[in-house]
Amino acid sequence: MTNEPHQNQAVFEEALAKRITASGQLRGSIDYWRKRALWSTTVSLAKGLKRLLDIIVSLSCIILLSPLFAAVAILIKVEDSAGPVFYTQDRVGQWGKIFRFPKFRSMVSNAEQLKDSILSDNQHGDSVTFKMKKDPRVTRTGRFIRRLSIDELPQVWCVLRGDMSLVGPRPALPREVALYTYADRRRLDTKPGLTCIWQVSGRGDIPFPEQVKLDEEYINSKSIWLDIKLLFLTVPAVLTGKGAY
Repeated sequence: MTNEPHQNQAVFEEALAKRITASGQLRGSIDYWRKRALWSTTVSLAKGLKRLLDIIVSLSCIILLSPLFAAVAILIKVEDSAGPVFYTQDRVGQWGKIFRFPKFRSMVSNAEQLKDSILSDNQHGDSVTFKMKKDPRVTRTGRFIRRLSIDELPQVWCVLRGDMSLVGPRPALPREVALYTYADRRRLDTKPGLTCIWQVSGRGDIPFPEQVKLDEEYINSKSIWLDIKLLFLTVPAVLTGKGAY
């Protein structure tokens, strides 16, 4: 009889402890789902804002730059009437999606057939990407539009269509992606873009391993404000022509 009060107290304390634990678990569960819903909403809003920016800017470029597009097309046909105005390739987009990638043609018509004969002059050495200063395949018009990145402007159509974004890693060729390491494939986790960190930091002068590093830096810290900053930095990078060849 003398131990009954102590036993009742022990039972009470045990029950109270269970209720406190259950209450804590419930609060923890609610906090988890609240934070998860908040994060999901924030990510969705960020994606929506990025897509809205892509649509507004790409559509504006197509309308405002149409006279420039027409002038470049005429120059290309005057210099080489046998070849097409546009040069299109298959490129690899987000999560490995293949899409058609247009550029104003800046090389002679048989440029791809001539590439094997100049591979030893690759500025990036034995690398995934091919870059060459004073490429003999580039036409006079091509050198001009390449220096100012005018040859890349048709890709605003890819941005409007949703295959690309204004800012993101540059889209690679399928044969380049086939040479990627597992770490390199991190670049495919987001939509490719017209411009990126290494595009405003030296373009073709940046070796491939450094390109991957900078692309990963963008993916890990991307935001609408970073995109706007990189878009503004693209203007002086284009005008100086550094690394454009």
